[in-house]
Amino acid sequence: MIPRIHKMGTRTIGLIRYLYGPGTHEEHTDPHLVAAWDSLVPDPGRNTKAAYADLQRLLDQPVEALPKSRRPTEHVWHLSVRAAPEDPILTDEQWGDIARRMVAATGMAPEGDTAACRWAAVRHADDHIHIIATTVREDGRRPRRHNEAKRSQAEARLIEAQYGLRRLDTGDGTSAQRPTSAERHKADRHQRERTPREELRESVRRAAAGARSEEEFFGRLTHAGVLVKQRVAPSGDLLGYTVALPDDRNKHGEPVFYSGSKLAPDLSLPRIRERWTPPAEPSSDEVVSPEQPDLPPVTGPAYARRRATAATWQSLLLIEHGEDGTVAAQIAAAGEVLDALANTSAAHTRRELRDAAFAFERASRSHVRAVRGHDRALRQAAHDLTHSGPALGSGEDGATTAMLIDTAFFLVTTAANWHAKKHHAQQAEAARQAAEHLGAAYEIAAAHPMSVLHQRGRSLSLQRRQAAVLRQALPEIAEQVLAEPGWPALAATLADTRAAGHNPDRLLAEATRHRELDSATSVSDVLVWRLRRLAHLPADPAASLPRRTATTQPAPKVANNTSRRR
Repeated sequence: MIPRIHKMGTRTIGLIRYLYGPGTHEEHTDPHLVAAWDSLVPDPGRNTKAAYADLQRLLDQPVEALPKSRRPTEHVWHLSVRAAPEDPILTDEQWGDIARRMVAATGMAPEGDTAACRWAAVRHADDHIHIIATTVREDGRRPRRHNEAKRSQAEARLIEAQYGLRRLDTGDGTSAQRPTSAERHKADRHQRERTPREELRESVRRAAAGARSEEEFFGRLTHAGVLVKQRVAPSGDLLGYTVALPDDRNKHGEPVFYSGSKLAPDLSLPRIRERWTPPAEPSSDEVVSPEQPDLPPVTGPAYARRRATAATWQSLLLIEHGEDGTVAAQIAAAGEVLDALANTSAAHTRRELRDAAFAFERASRSHVRAVRGHDRALRQAAHDLTHSGPALGSGEDGATTAMLIDTAFFLVTTAANWHAKKHHAQQAEAARQAAEHLGAAYEIAAAHPMSVLHQRGRSLSLQRRQAAVLRQALPEIAEQVLAEPGWPALAATLADTRAAGHNPDRLLAEATRHRELDSATSVSDVLVWRLRRLAHLPADPAASLPRRTATTQPAPKVANNTSRRR
């Protein structure tokens, strides 16, 4: 159940006419009163303007009783309360009870207070009500509305429990503004999957992912087909921006623009500029920057995905053991990686990756302020993914996509655990939802390469040899892994690591050190990708094993003091 306190109004009659009218898109059906400050208040229904005026006069009587010099200009209070789509349809009596509890919780009409504000609750749809009130009490004083939004949310959680409704997590004020009912109806009318506000938020986040300057950020927005207006001071300094979809118009035929801060708190221009903070000196836990002269530039989607996997892997340790500000920066930058990955992946994985990025957006913000600079490896990874171009769904591109998704799943799960420890309920749930979408995307991306490995690992003699290696290196989980359907693929990968000149025992130890596996559906799958990355093996098992030539890209390097951890 979602209570929402709307902007204060100046005309009681205007809101009454809206609540009892047909609605912007004829969505108001059977508008009627379900509760009021006085049980004898007449319900105007869809009658005459005179009936609306009668209700307005009753509500405004305490306001009109004040001397004109003391009457507040903005005196119309408006609260809507909406049930979740899967909730049962409540009766008028139940909605009336909810209305009384809400005006009591917010301080508008505390229970038993005979001099409280006047109010009325109108229901014009199955799933929500609107409460209108005037903010002058019967005794001429003003109501105590301190923290009214927070108190309405707390009361909603109690109502959900009592009525058996969907239990929502308590917010902390850092979520993006929800689309209004008018925006949702407009999207439905135009058969849009998401409202323009949500589409623009996604477009702006993608444009900001890995961007290094204002020019690059605004250039990406324009390239994506978004209309952009920049707000410039007389001095020539850029103060802000607004964006619109070309086909989203108001009744006058003009584009509907939204400022970045109206899309999400972290999409205002000052907050986006924080991402361009000059990088701090690399710590002992950071991946060597891909811009270092001893590393070649990104040359393709597969190589960009390998770099992103290395950065994502290293970020896990920072989230698990870093300070709060550093962790917040890592989680925010992880959102940029997901945005860039969704924007550049093949069509068959794009939907789930897009949904993962969309869900994780809520997890990327909290009251813990991100300390920028130490997130440079992930932001560089997002930049590389964007500039390497779209990936194919097969071959090395497709296999490295599966490798990156596998690692991103653990990063997102780790972020969910961190948020849960900090009691960030909404963020933790958002990260868990993102993990579900990543899991679905992984199943799609990994289907072909894992099938090839499974076929190569079906030899019983090969499995016996590699089982001995596994039992020696990881005795605690060896029997669990051997019983998994993915064991033949891991056996083939272990054989590949030895053929490439590596010690499988050491690589297995590195692949599991400091990294939890409890959240893995298939430990063998996880070990396949970690081993193939650590051993610099082609992600695509159909490719030849690495006898490195001049055309083979080297794997991303990491600082010497971190390689042992991995």
